[in-house]
Amino acid sequence: MPRITQEQKRLNREKIVGAAGEGFRLRGIDGIGIEELMKSAGMTHGGFYNHFASKDDLALAVLHQGFTDSLASLDAIRKSHPRSARAALHDMLDSYVSPDHRDHPEIGCASAALVSDVGRHGTEAQAEYKRGLDGYFAAITEMLQERARQTGAELTPAEARERAIALFSQMVGSMMVARAVADADPALSDEVLTVNRKRLKAL
Repeated sequence: MPRITQEQKRLNREKIVGAAGEGFRLRGIDGIGIEELMKSAGMTHGGFYNHFASKDDLALAVLHQGFTDSLASLDAIRKSHPRSARAALHDMLDSYVSPDHRDHPEIGCASAALVSDVGRHGTEAQAEYKRGLDGYFAAITEMLQERARQTGAELTPAEARERAIALFSQMVGSMMVARAVADADPALSDEVLTVNRKRLKAL
């Protein structure tokens, strides 16, 4: 049989990470098996170990890619509002704390979809999650400082970071609560998102 090229191996790995990213976000890391993940990626179960040593190894790759993609999206939002940090912050909130994000966890941010899983999957998973948190905290801190400069408000770096941590934590928490009751009480779920968007924009 012909040997697989390095480029094809890279593409296959990306397919596996993509399929696992959707599966893990929807059902949790422990909620879906390797065989099903490989089938959804269009590959056989045996091919998994050509790319990953274990399911935990795959989970780390999913977390890394998930936060890389989310932080790239946040960077794009910032670049789309070069003259107004306030507009960038509001755009971020409208995108994150939204019914669309709530209803499509499989393509949403790993921070809300996998936060509970990470706490159960050891130090390496938590370290990867921390990398993502650090990226969000740093970016939002910069946005808050930029908004303060643009409005003439006084805001120390320490105060900006404190607000950034509170803001992002509330973003993630509101998404988790909204998803928890989305089927049982859609109106309440919508209310959770609406109230939190409103309050977060006032920070």
